[in-house]
Amino acid sequence: MSYEPFTPANSSVRRRSSWDDEPAWNQQQQWPQQDPWPQQQYQYQEPQYQQQYQQQYQQWSAPEPPRTTKNQEKSKKGRPLIIGLVAALLLVSGWQAFRVESMIKASTDLASAVTAEQGKTQDLEKQLATVFDPEGISSAVIPSVFRVRAGDFTGTAFAIGQADDGRTHLFTNYHVVEGIFTDGDKQVSLERGNTRIQARIIKVNEEKDLALLRAEKEIKALAPAPGDVKPGQQVVVVGAPLGLDDTVTTGVISAYRPDDAAGPTIQFDAPINPGNSGGPVVNASRQVVGIATAKARDAEGIGLAIPIETACDELDVCGKN
Repeated sequence: MSYEPFTPANSSVRRRSSWDDEPAWNQQQQWPQQDPWPQQQYQYQEPQYQQQYQQQYQQWSAPEPPRTTKNQEKSKKGRPLIIGLVAALLLVSGWQAFRVESMIKASTDLASAVTAEQGKTQDLEKQLATVFDPEGISSAVIPSVFRVRAGDFTGTAFAIGQADDGRTHLFTNYHVVEGIFTDGDKQVSLERGNTRIQARIIKVNEEKDLALLRAEKEIKALAPAPGDVKPGQQVVVVGAPLGLDDTVTTGVISAYRPDDAAGPTIQFDAPINPGNSGGPVVNASRQVVGIATAKARDAEGIGLAIPIETACDELDVCGKN
C-alpha cells in the first residue's frame, strides 16, 4: 500500500486519491531553481537560555570578595576591649609604681623619724636617770632588803648578784653577825613582816667589816652601780634601824674618800641609826653604791658606807653565785 506524502493545508497541490493512475510527483515537473532555505535568512542563533547560562556562569566564576569569619568578626570587635585592658593595666602599673615609691619614701622618712625619736628617748632616759624619785626607788628596792637577826643582834642585809639553783647571796656587815660567827654558829634569820627565811654565813672579811650570806631561796637581787660615786648625788638608804624593817631615808653623797686608813669610804648625810648596818645605799638609777656601816658618834648627818665595788672585789660574788 502506498501513502500520500504530507501536504500543507494551504498548499495548491491537489490531493489525489490512491486510485489515481499516477502520482503527481511523477509527472514531469521541475522544482523551482531558487533555494527555498536561504542561508542568510536562517542563520543559526544560540538559544536564549544558553546566553543566560553563560551570563550566570560568568557571574559565578567571577572572584568573590573575601568573606570574614565569625572569629575574625569577634577579633575585630574584641580589639577595642583588649586595647582598653592594656591601657588600664598600664595605668594600674604606673599607679602601683608611684605608690611603691611613695611608700619607700615614707618608710625612709619614718626610719629617720624613728632614729631621731630614739635619740630623743635616750636623751630623755638620761635626763630621767638624774631625776630623783624616792618613792619609785623604795618600791623597787624594799623587796630585796631584810632585817637580819643574828642571836640577840639585829641589822640589815640585801640580795646581790644572781640566784643559782634557787639560792641567793646577800651582803651585810661583819659586826652584825660577829657574835654568833665567833661562837661557831653560822645560821641567821632574814625577816620582813611575816616573812622568815633561813640563811647561812658562808664568808666574812673582818678587816673590811663584810659578811656574805646565802639563802636557800630565790630573792630579787639588786644591781651594783658601776664606777665611783660623786659628791652631790642623791641617794636612798633602806634598812631596819632599831629593828624597824622597811625604813627609808634620803640624802646626798657628801664625799668620797678613797684614801682612808680602813680603805675607800663613802660619806653621806641620810639619817641612819643602829640597825641600818649592812643596808644598801641606792642611787637614782636604783643601783647600789655602798653598804651603810656606821654613824659618827656625837654628830648628825654623817654616815659612812663601804663602796659596793670594794665588797664585790673582797667577797668575789657580784653577778656570780
